[in-house]
Amino acid sequence: MRERGEIHPSLAGSLLLAHPKLLDPHFARTVILLSLHNAEGAMGVVLNRPMEKTLGELGHELASGVLSDVPLYQGGPVSPEQLILVAWETDSDAGNVKLYFGIDPEKLIELREEREIEVRGFLGYSGWAAGQLENEMKRESWIVAPVSQELVGGLEGRELWRAVVGNLSPRWKILADEPEDPERN
Repeated sequence: MRERGEIHPSLAGSLLLAHPKLLDPHFARTVILLSLHNAEGAMGVVLNRPMEKTLGELGHELASGVLSDVPLYQGGPVSPEQLILVAWETDSDAGNVKLYFGIDPEKLIELREEREIEVRGFLGYSGWAAGQLENEMKRESWIVAPVSQELVGGLEGRELWRAVVGNLSPRWKILADEPEDPERN
């Protein structure tokens, strides 16, 4: 029996894809990596809003170190000054992706020396209060998908959203390829 407010199953570690009809400018055509999802709410970062800057250009305490080349992304509208470091590595043979969310800079430097990992810095995050994400999902604002190879395939911006949504099914491929402005159809 589920307790009131309890969420099953957790979506942490999944991708949250904006439905094509979601027009909120903070989230239209976004791909969000959920790091937390429980009875108190949900949290993640937007993966496809590159800022065209690196950590070295930020003026952060880590700006002059070995992490100065880390690309920056707009992680979401909450706390846009907060830096969150995220890394992942893939096992292409098994098709697995191992995520390190909110990783400590010292641990990140150590991991980079040991193996090949993708690293990104996010300014801000996307957050939902208890039940808020579930209500938005009932209104079909979001599509849930597993973390996929597109994440590490070098795609950026709207192309990442289009690729991940388009790979869900033929129906989603058609919706993903629709122009944002219907008059351009």
